[in-house]
Amino acid sequence: MEDAIKQIGERLKGLREVLDIPAQEIADLCGVSLDTYLKTEEGEGELSISSMQKISKKYGIALDVLLFGEEPHMSTYFLTRKGQGMSVERRKAYKYQSLASGFRGRTADPFMVLVEPKPDDTPLEKNSHQGQEFDMVTEGSLEITIGKKVLVLNEGDSIYFDASQPHCMRALGGKAVKFLAIIF
Repeated sequence: MEDAIKQIGERLKGLREVLDIPAQEIADLCGVSLDTYLKTEEGEGELSISSMQKISKKYGIALDVLLFGEEPHMSTYFLTRKGQGMSVERRKAYKYQSLASGFRGRTADPFMVLVEPKPDDTPLEKNSHQGQEFDMVTEGSLEITIGKKVLVLNEGDSIYFDASQPHCMRALGGKAVKFLAIIF
């Protein structure tokens, strides 16, 4: 996991240097302090997927390139076998598996997300990003907060929402939750 975070930081720094973008500009785009962003570049911190998506859209680089260091190649179809998608563990509690990492020019980013349980008193960080999001629980129970509304989704439940609204998620029942997330 730490290796993946360091590699993402290196790619972010490389992008910023190649495009001659001030670090403060990217920090502002992500809604984080300059210090927090620079720690991310050094592999000592991390940005949310929503922040990574903001960077990818603003500077015209595929999200896969930032996350996995690989440019998508397929344009007709891209097949992902069960458990075989490119994955990155961004935090101890989250694991993202891209389901379309090899498809060039896609208009949505589908992921299988695994969220490990945390103690109930752990503060949650809300994120927001452009576009819309669809989430469908495939295993376990998921608490999702959108703005001030708190909802519980169980296996088979789904939700579609405006992703510009601050939102966060947590696994319930002391068990990991797995869900399909599609970001449009």
